[in-house]
Parts: sequence; structure tokens; C-alpha cells
Amino acid sequence: MLQDIENEVEKQHLSILGGVTEAVPEGIGTLLLLGPREPGFWEVFTASEEYRDGQADPLDRWSSRVIGDLANTLNAKPFFPFGGPPWDPFLQWALDSGRAHVSPVGLLVHDTAGLMVSFRGALGFATRMDLPEIPPNPCDSCEKRPCLTACPVDALSPAGYDVAACKTDLDRKENDCMSKGCAVRRVCPVSVGYGRLEDQSAFHMRAFK
Repeated sequence: MLQDIENEVEKQHLSILGGVTEAVPEGIGTLLLLGPREPGFWEVFTASEEYRDGQADPLDRWSSRVIGDLANTLNAKPFFPFGGPPWDPFLQWALDSGRAHVSPVGLLVHDTAGLMVSFRGALGFATRMDLPEIPPNPCDSCEKRPCLTACPVDALSPAGYDVAACKTDLDRKENDCMSKGCAVRRVCPVSVGYGRLEDQSAFHMRAFK
């Protein structure tokens, strides 16, 4: 059953980034977290009507349509990390899946997406499924931990996130985070192999700024 679901999800250039069977919404036996399947997600999204129509929140609207359609096809209930309040606890679900962890800089790190991990939604199924074995935390085998020194103003650190320092530094001419994505996220060894394009990271940075 899980393989059939994965096949349908991948047709939309999404990936199952983790699964949860405990502390899930009422009536749900298994919750599957979905995020971009890289490389290639950006080309699919930018070809969509939502991206091209010039209206607000194109990625959220794309996610609502695509994951909503998947839910109908797979007899599941869709959940989204936007549209609240109330807000569904995606960060907690990610941690509960065992495939996302708190990194040395406080951001979530994923076993395949690294610090580039993002969740576009989730599918809830009534059936409790047997999920794959959980891989180890990638930070445990990362000796150099470049994420700790990548930010020129130390906006991301074990002490927390200094939003004001980050946004101020983004205005510097020498800063390339706006065009290439957050420097901290980029240096993660797992992120390097994930395949996200700079244009996609720039899209998210514009939304953040």
C-alpha cells in the first residue's frame, strides 16, 4: 500500500519525507508528510497556472490543489502547514517521524533534504501502516558542521535565530543569500546533494524578506 501511495505522490514531483502513526489527528492511522521531490520540482511548479497567474501565494495554492487531488485519489485527508489559525503541528510531526531533527543551528534537518527540507502538506490515512526503518540523524556523522560558521552575522546559532540581524545582512551588496538561498542551508552536506535550484531558493527568500 505504501509503495502505491509513493508512486502516486511522485507523479506530482513530491516525495514522502516521513510518516507518523502516533499523536496523529483523530481518525487518522498514518500521516505521511510531503515535500518537493528534487531535482525537478521547480520546473513542474513554474509551469503551473498558479505560478503564472500573478496572484498571491502561488506555492500554497499549488499545494492545495495538487495534494487535495492526491487525497481524493488515495482516499485520504489532506493537511497543510498554511491556512490557519488553527495551525497543524507540522514541525512536531516532522520530529515525530524520526526523519527530521533539530540541527546545531536550530533549523530542522532531514535525512535526504538536509537543511533545505520543506513540507508542502500531508496525507492522512485511516489505516495504520508499517513505515520504513528510520535512517540516522545526518548531523551525527557530520564532523565539520559547516552550518555553525556559514552565516556572516551568526544569525543562526544554538542560542536561537536573530531575525533582525539576518534581515539587516540581507541588504548588504555582498550578501548572496537573496539570490542563492540562505548560506547556512546551502553548506549542509545533505542539502548540497538534494538538488534544489537557486531560483527556487530565491523564491523562498523573497517571500521571507
